[in-house]
Amino acid sequence: MATTQIMDSSLWLVFDGGLDEVTGKSIVKTKSFNNVKPTANAEQLYTIAQAIAGLQQLPLHSVERKDTSAIEPV
Repeated sequence: MATTQIMDSSLWLVFDGGLDEVTGKSIVKTKSFNNVKPTANAEQLYTIAQAIAGLQQLPLHSVERKDTSAIEPV
């Protein structure tokens, strides 16, 4: 049996950069924020993401949380 413990967490905001004129594929741009408190919940992170997105020129496409965990035996 093993357990996990979140060691590091980051918040990624993905923005819609429009369409590539040559390929027709979507362009996405990201901004990441490191050292997010591991105890922050999804609602708190989404509220912060919305506030930050309001300061950007591109529209917000999605919000992601990336965690790094340590796996330890029980």
